[in-house]
Amino acid sequence: MKKLLLTFITVAICMCIMPVIAGAKTINLTYSNFFPPTHIQSKLAQQWADEVAKRTEGRVTITYFPGGTLTKAKQCYDGVVEGLSDIGMSALAYSRGRFPTMAAVDLPLGYKSGKAATKVANAVYTKFKPKELNDVVPMYFHAHGPGLLFTAKKPVKTLEDIKGMKLRGTGNSAQLLKALGASPVAMSMPDSYQAIRKGVVNGGIYPMESNKGWKMGEVVDFCTLDYPVGYTTTFFAVMNKDKWDSISEQDQKIITELNKEWAEKHGQAWDESDKIGRKFLTEKGGQFIELSEAEGQRWKDKAAPMMEEYIKKANKKKLDGKAILSFTIETLNTSQ
Repeated sequence: MKKLLLTFITVAICMCIMPVIAGAKTINLTYSNFFPPTHIQSKLAQQWADEVAKRTEGRVTITYFPGGTLTKAKQCYDGVVEGLSDIGMSALAYSRGRFPTMAAVDLPLGYKSGKAATKVANAVYTKFKPKELNDVVPMYFHAHGPGLLFTAKKPVKTLEDIKGMKLRGTGNSAQLLKALGASPVAMSMPDSYQAIRKGVVNGGIYPMESNKGWKMGEVVDFCTLDYPVGYTTTFFAVMNKDKWDSISEQDQKIITELNKEWAEKHGQAWDESDKIGRKFLTEKGGQFIELSEAEGQRWKDKAAPMMEEYIKKANKKKLDGKAILSFTIETLNTSQ
């Protein structure tokens, strides 16, 4: 009798569980990234996608599209909003003016590492939860190490040396070059290589990692370590809101914890790439120029109006520009 009762209970439990199992479904997502598949930042995105599948035990799987094969860099964010891809990674700066709160992170605040820049970017988002990102669900942000000055043939040791030079720069870096007295020329990194080689421009401003990643170390001779005005570029990894809502609360928690780990990995990867880029430039005979404390302050003073301009623009959009910038600077100071 007991055996029969046990069998009945077992069957009853199975009948209750079966509908749940039958109703369970695997969520398949697409991930668009403009970084080429060989780039470390692309490899990390692929690893994140694989880890999501692993930690959710296959309940959430991701098909990864690197190299802009699904959406291009400038289209990536809107592509996620519109559902062309479910997840996307690109730079906020490609949609200039659209992300006024996060734009504070990209200012030339004196960054010294990608790790610090990444901490700042995530902290600013967490602190202010900007409405500008309400049409997606941010996974995490990451940011490269300091954008520095690289020149061919002519070394830059003082502000007087940079005056009138034609240098590659886009967005905030172009504004910085103008503030320092140079003539910024907007162009992509691939175009920059040939432009510097042919003498169309005298150099450019970019992260150290680009010397190896984009082979820039082959065409420049000097690096001015202008850390007092080191800037960064913030990259986002975001998910379509409807797709996020389709994921169970359990798996959302798993992904949220994973995001914290991966943001740190990206920051560390930027710093490792900078080391490789510096080594590559050194092997090519590149020389590094350090600014004296007094000279560094001169560069910082020249860049100061950019901070004031940021506050004005943020205030016009009904944001507290001063509070955002102050928090960004304070977070950077405690992260380096």
